[in-house]
Amino acid sequence: MKLIKAYTSVSLVLRIVIGLVIGAILALVVPQATWIGMFGTIFVGALKAIAPVLVLVLVSSSLAQSREKLGSQFVTIVILYLLSTFLAAVIAVVGSMLFPVTITLADAAAGYEPAQGIGEVFKTLLGKLVANPIASVAEGNFLGVLFWAVVLGIALRAASETSKKFLSDLSDAVSTAVRWVINFAPFGIMGLVFAAVSESGLAIFTEYGKLLALLVGCMLFSAFVVNPIMVFICLRKNPYPLVWRCIRQSGVTAFFTRSSAANIPVNMSLCEELGLDKNIYSVSIPLGATVNMAGAAVTITVMALAAAHTLNMTVYFPVAVLLSVMSALGACGASGVAGGSLLLIPMACSLFGIPNDIAMQVVGVGFIIGVIQDSMETALNSSSDALFTATAEFREWRKRGKEIKF
Repeated sequence: MKLIKAYTSVSLVLRIVIGLVIGAILALVVPQATWIGMFGTIFVGALKAIAPVLVLVLVSSSLAQSREKLGSQFVTIVILYLLSTFLAAVIAVVGSMLFPVTITLADAAAGYEPAQGIGEVFKTLLGKLVANPIASVAEGNFLGVLFWAVVLGIALRAASETSKKFLSDLSDAVSTAVRWVINFAPFGIMGLVFAAVSESGLAIFTEYGKLLALLVGCMLFSAFVVNPIMVFICLRKNPYPLVWRCIRQSGVTAFFTRSSAANIPVNMSLCEELGLDKNIYSVSIPLGATVNMAGAAVTITVMALAAAHTLNMTVYFPVAVLLSVMSALGACGASGVAGGSLLLIPMACSLFGIPNDIAMQVVGVGFIIGVIQDSMETALNSSSDALFTATAEFREWRKRGKEIKF
């Protein structure tokens, strides 16, 4: 017990950094020790297993016991989610116009089925929404989990106080289990870094380097310029302490898990530390993992325009604006797992009349650079979930004259 207390007394971020360094060193020194990578597999598996249960229990419990509506701050959260996703797509268009990139296409995406258009994306979304709730939990279908959690939560408002108390206790128990899993993060990060470095090394920075630089640059601009401006407009206060905290405590973990869905428990814990209303963040965080996809919008836009530039196509401004809208809408339908946004690239490519076989080669390039691209994308997406949830509630605090502390 003394060892456990000593371990947990150290900052989680510091422990993650130590795990990161150890994982990188071990990958360079003993790359053949593949068993080390199992720590990462176990960690991500545990997060993905507990996250759907956490969402189902927390959302239904919060709605069952809430006596008021979610409030205006929830509307603000949704607006911030959608606006940031659209602005990220616009940034990607501007970046691609200023620094056009061409790519060497190769067939590396066999076996992957792309989305063909916005209509198909929405059809898939609606299908996921009303999927079997048990199957949704088992498969990690967060749209289905969230939908049925809301339905059950509203239905349970008429339940007895004893039933609501049981639901509250169950919610606390699941939250405790999540904290245990999160405390395993340093070992999980060590395994994930070991696997990434031992398999890919640094060679990925040489080929497709310009494409990666454009993708990462657009995402960093969204994270450190656009998002802070949006937060400042809402709070009229220096946004960077809050932005940095969200990136440090949520973005770092998301970078290595490469799954917005798996990072839901981490964001829940961060919102609790910030003192936010559990009734709000227990709904907004899972929702953000589905619709707050600024990083995915950047990926879809940049990759589609790279394909257009490679084929020497002229991209006119009205078409670029339409691409931003399509990318934003498509990004909201991107899966919350590693590489989920890549399969929406052919949908954006169809706007330029790019053949599907070429578009799928672009998807293949995305998988090649996915070690960096998808990690950065997830870090931006997931840290923004916590950032905008906090921003909306702090905005209400400011209106009431309550002190805001990041």
